[in-house]
Amino acid sequence: MICFAAVEKWRRELLIGNWSNMTGQSGKRSMFGIGLVVASVAALGIILVYILSSTSSVATTDDQSTAQNTATGTKQQTGKSDQPRQQTGPSGLPVPRFVSLKRSKVNVRRGPSSQHKLAWIFRLKGLPVEIVAEFENWRRVRDSDGQEGWIYHSMLAGTRTVTVAPWREGAAVRMLKSPGQSSSVVANVSAGAVGDVEKCTGNWCQVKLGDYEGWINQSMLWGVYPNEKL
Repeated sequence: MICFAAVEKWRRELLIGNWSNMTGQSGKRSMFGIGLVVASVAALGIILVYILSSTSSVATTDDQSTAQNTATGTKQQTGKSDQPRQQTGPSGLPVPRFVSLKRSKVNVRRGPSSQHKLAWIFRLKGLPVEIVAEFENWRRVRDSDGQEGWIYHSMLAGTRTVTVAPWREGAAVRMLKSPGQSSSVVANVSAGAVGDVEKCTGNWCQVKLGDYEGWINQSMLWGVYPNEKL
């Protein structure tokens, strides 16, 4: 912009202040003055073109950068993790997390106190449940059916167990000798069976069910998160 102002000032002085002098001199001097005027106008045009092209380039770059940032933000917002994001609860342990029932009879209440009404009773020791919230000594749990209620913390154990495909009632799931579809079959396990988890690779879990022990595809188990390793 400084160059633009200087050229414009010089052009005006040349046209207004010096034009009369140039017309009274020789033709050679007049032609020289006219040439300077033409050159100044041409220079002014070049400067204007440069300024306009630079502004357009900056605007285009900003638009492209904004579009890229928007696309990245959308991807981050819509992206999902297989394992839920965990936070530290009042107990100092992660929430949510899977645990199991410590006794064969466990009361589930509608709120976090013994004064709240009884919602239902679990009657299977070792059944896996998911802790989704904590309040003092009470834990809000969710079962494989999606039902939620409150259980006193001493009724829960950190032992990891699983329920075999509770959503496939009446079906059977293969237990294999080793992790891999080509492995030999140890047993066909009924859906709804509950067993102890020995380890998980993220795709397969080694499970003990009564007298049987083998590997079951992790996607067929409730009580471990997808891709979770144990």
